[in-house]
Amino acid sequence: MSEHELEFKLSGEAATGRLPVLEGSEGPSAVDVRQLYSGHGLLTFDPGFKSTASCRSAITYIDGDKGILRYRGYPIEELAAHCSFTQVTHLLLHGELPDASDLDAFNRIIHDHNLLHEQVLSFYRGFRRDAHPMAVMVGVVGALSAFYQDLQDYSKPEQQMKAAIRLFAKMPTIAASCYTYSIGRPARYPDNRLDYASNLLQMMFGKPNEPYEVDPVIARALDLILTLHADHEQNASTSTVRMAASSGANPFACIASGIATLWGPAHGGANEAVLNMLEQIGSIENIPNAIKRAKDRNDPFRLMGFGHRVYKNHDPRSAIIRDMTKSVLKHLNKENDPLLAIALELERVALSDEYFIEKKLYPNVDFYSGILLSAMGFPRRMFTALFAVARTSGWVSHWLELKGDTAHGIDRPRQLYVGPTLRHVEKPHS
Repeated sequence: MSEHELEFKLSGEAATGRLPVLEGSEGPSAVDVRQLYSGHGLLTFDPGFKSTASCRSAITYIDGDKGILRYRGYPIEELAAHCSFTQVTHLLLHGELPDASDLDAFNRIIHDHNLLHEQVLSFYRGFRRDAHPMAVMVGVVGALSAFYQDLQDYSKPEQQMKAAIRLFAKMPTIAASCYTYSIGRPARYPDNRLDYASNLLQMMFGKPNEPYEVDPVIARALDLILTLHADHEQNASTSTVRMAASSGANPFACIASGIATLWGPAHGGANEAVLNMLEQIGSIENIPNAIKRAKDRNDPFRLMGFGHRVYKNHDPRSAIIRDMTKSVLKHLNKENDPLLAIALELERVALSDEYFIEKKLYPNVDFYSGILLSAMGFPRRMFTALFAVARTSGWVSHWLELKGDTAHGIDRPRQLYVGPTLRHVEKPHS
């Protein structure tokens, strides 16, 4: 990592100074402002940290202007085409794609840790059956810290990795149990003969009293969805996980905090909102009016699934999931699905409209994922829970990375205070 300096002049003063400029392997450079307060009594003001690099990371690279997403240097398009979600998770955790021997060993350790303690399964009965799956997952994942007394010294790399694997391995079991409990069906155990995505399918949709045949097309589609959502740099939930980890909190509590953040509708609930919007539009004939309403600032209607906080170009995941959606619907004899027809035409119209082109509003990964998940049989309330299963891969990788950064210290953002200045309590009259 090379460094040079940025010379600056303080507004209204003659004083000048120099701040180090840090350069990563790719992407924009970062001005190191750590000495700005101690040297000049100034803070930086960046609401939401949208122009702030909060850490050094070697996991995921995004170039939103060019529509680039890479895990550990590998383009998401290549990983989606050639790798399984388990291979991608090995890459995120260890920095390299596994060879055949590494993958066998990785699968074995996942299988060793994918069961839930029977007392954890009993926790589900304490929740209402109509509780949102994310509410249940926050509680269950946070409670796991009480069950692993062998993992108390998280300064040891081997215990850190063991905790990360446990979380990744158990998350499908936790999510599937949320669903089976909600419909009053007994939970199924993991089947170690199956891959990660197939296991999730059989635990969700299989009945305990009969065998479940995994549809390989559906399993591949789910595996792809998990891969596309595995990590996305310093988003709200990942930043929350890292901030919690900086305090030394145990990993189960850190991931629970990430799940709670993902639950926010502005973060993890967008694909469900897309389906609601498509149903509201109702038919292809209503698309022109929907476009007109979306461009009206005084109309609360918005096109969900368009635009992204980071991407100012095509979301590279969007085309991948669109093609998979078409393939799965054809496989299921649902290629005439009315919501897909509306979505395809809406995308075509919007991408030829100067308003959306000028504002760089392109479809994102959420635009088609809800249609795909719904066609595969997943209820909408489970969409965000599946997102959490996928993102656990990235969360635990970032947790491990932060634990290895011994110079990071505890996160402590500052503020621009705008409250009352000094005032005093009036003494009561005697």
